[in-house]
This record gives sequence, C-alpha cells and structure tokens, in this order.
Amino acid sequence: MLLMYSNQIEGRIPESMCKLQSLLYLDLSNNILESEIPQCFDGKQIQFLLLSNNSLSGKFPAFLQNSTRLKFLDLAWNKFSGRLPTWIGELWKLRFLLLSHSALSGTIPVEITNLGYLQFLDLSVNNFSGPIPLHLSKLTFMKNLQEQFMPRSDNRGIHLNNIQLVSPTFGAGHLAEILSVITKGQKLIYGSTIAYFVNIDLSSNSLTGEIPTDITSLVALINLNLSSNQLSGQIPNMIGAVQSLVSLDLSQNKLYGEIPLSLSSLTSLSYLNLSYNSLSGMIPSGPQLDILNLDSQSLMYIGNSGLCGPPVHKNCPGNDSSIHGDLKSSNEEFDPLTFYFGLVLEFVVGLWMVFCALLFKKTWRIAYFRLFDKVYDQVYVFAAVKWASFAKNTDAE
Repeated sequence: MLLMYSNQIEGRIPESMCKLQSLLYLDLSNNILESEIPQCFDGKQIQFLLLSNNSLSGKFPAFLQNSTRLKFLDLAWNKFSGRLPTWIGELWKLRFLLLSHSALSGTIPVEITNLGYLQFLDLSVNNFSGPIPLHLSKLTFMKNLQEQFMPRSDNRGIHLNNIQLVSPTFGAGHLAEILSVITKGQKLIYGSTIAYFVNIDLSSNSLTGEIPTDITSLVALINLNLSSNQLSGQIPNMIGAVQSLVSLDLSQNKLYGEIPLSLSSLTSLSYLNLSYNSLSGMIPSGPQLDILNLDSQSLMYIGNSGLCGPPVHKNCPGNDSSIHGDLKSSNEEFDPLTFYFGLVLEFVVGLWMVFCALLFKKTWRIAYFRLFDKVYDQVYVFAAVKWASFAKNTDAE
C-alpha cells in the first residue's frame, strides 16, 4: 500500500514504484503529476488506483486490462484522451469507476454493462458521443436494492455482497474525503455512506439518442444525472419504478413529450431538474413533487414552453380552473324542486304584469279587446267555412 495523496508531488510517476511487491493500493491523488502512467505497472494485481486531480495525459492506461482484481479506479480531473476501451467490461470486480473531467471521446462501450458489481459510474464532463449503452439491466448491483444494501462487517473491513471494499488498514474515511458527487444540483460529499451510494453520472457530454427504458430496472439507483447532452425522445414512462432516486437531473437535452405520471410516485426524491428540454403537456403533481424546491418550483421546468399547469404560470387548454370551479359550484347547487318552483313563480309574475297593464291602461285595454274580437271573428269564420265544406262532402257520399 502506498499513500502519497495531497503532497504537491510534481513531474512523472517514478518507475521505481513498479518495484514495490504486492502493490494493492496506490493513491497519488491531488498532486501535480503529469505525462503518461508508466507501463511497468502491467501485471500488478492492483485493487485500488487513485490518481485523480493531477495533469496526467495519454490514452486510457492499457496495463489495466490485466488488473482483473481492480475494485476502485479514480482517474478523474486529468487530461486522458482517446476512447474508453471495450475491455473495460472484463474488469468484472470493478465497483467504482470515476473518469470525469478529462478529454475521453468516442462512444461509451456497451461492454461496460458487463460490470455486474458496478455501483458508482461517473463519466461526466468528457467528449463522449453516441447513445447510452442498452441493456443497463445487466448492472445487477444497481438492480438488487435489498440484497446489495445489507452491510456485513467483520475484522477484515466493510463488505458488500462478500466483496471487500476497504482494506484492513485503510478505512472508508479517506475514500469519503476524495469522493464527491454532483447531486441535488450541487457538489456534495457523502462521508462514509459513499460505500452504499449508487450513482450514474453521464452529464456534460455529447450523448445522443433516447434514454434506455432499461434504466428503470435499476431500482437501487440514488443519483441519476444525464444533463447537458443531446438526448432526445421521451422520458421512460416507468421512471417511477426507481424508488430509491433522491436526485434526478435530465436538464439541457432535447427530450420531448409529456412528463410521466409515475414520477409522482418517487417518494425519496429531493431534487428534480427537467429544465431546457422540449417537454409538453400537464405537469404531474404528487405529495413529493409538490414540496420540491418550494421557493422557485418553476425553475425545475423552465425552458419547456409546452408545459402547463402548476407551478408554471400557464393554464392547460380546456382546463381553466375558474370555469371548472363555476361549473362544479353550479352542479352542486342544482335542485329540481327549486328549478320548477322558480319556473311557476316566473309564469305567475308575468301573468300579473299583463293583467295590471290591462287594468290601469285604458288604451291598452281597448286595443286588447279589439284584437281579441278580431281574432275571434277570424277563427269563427274559418271554422264555419271548414264545417260547411265537411258537411257538403259527407252528404255527397
């Protein structure tokens, strides 16, 4: 074990370190190291390799292909370039893979889904392009919520599913110091609980295509950050199945369609950002969604002109709350007896108004009776003629 983190070490990694026998743990993070990693490390069955926060460059270290016992790899905040090799999927014991803030490019190899024990994946702030790998359900650690989060302890350290995470002399405390997660919209350090933190962060790349529906099978996932890419399509309908989600960030993409109603069933959610997409339709509500970001709830949805309903200030078509309120009030107050009583009352009042007018207005009264006489005469003549015609036809027969 060699711990030389935060020591202002400059220059190249000395090849003399390769002579160390049985080197299982190497931490040179937070120094001023540069150039490429010496290839002399090839053949060492290193388990923990922490080289983050330096200026290391070159391709992804090829010697790691033979490091099949590797559990923790942190190369973040360096200058590595080129593609992530497909053989990354052969490092089957890998639990933590941190490659953020570098210059890696190309597509994310589908073989990465072969890492069944992977619980922490951070590829953010690189130049990755192409689709998110399909078959994410093969990341079995992220699927088995109850099994994976049953901690077992003995005198050898912390275990998860019989895989030792920390060594006898090296506690989880240091890992917590160097590990931070961009979640809930900010950089947070989770302390010793990082050993149980399940994370996927692919933000700030150039990823395209749809979000794989397989992602909804990762029920142990706590943080999902796919922001600042070029993802399109719809948010998976069953996103609500990921019941452990605490933070979900899908902002600054090209997602469209309605926000799934299942989102309202995420009872652990404390941070949501769907801003700057092309989402439309009514925003779902729920006990948890309604209390998120109370001071500025609309910011979660800003930049989606097609969204309507609270908390944005845009009514949904055909869903005017004031009109619906009036209709509901009218329906609740309708009573058939009251309706018929009012109808009879209006008839009586109208009849009395006509009677009073004829009683007190002489000219109206004269005109009324003249009209009545005229109508009576016309009706009488019409009836008499018709009767005579009817009688004549009857006699003829």
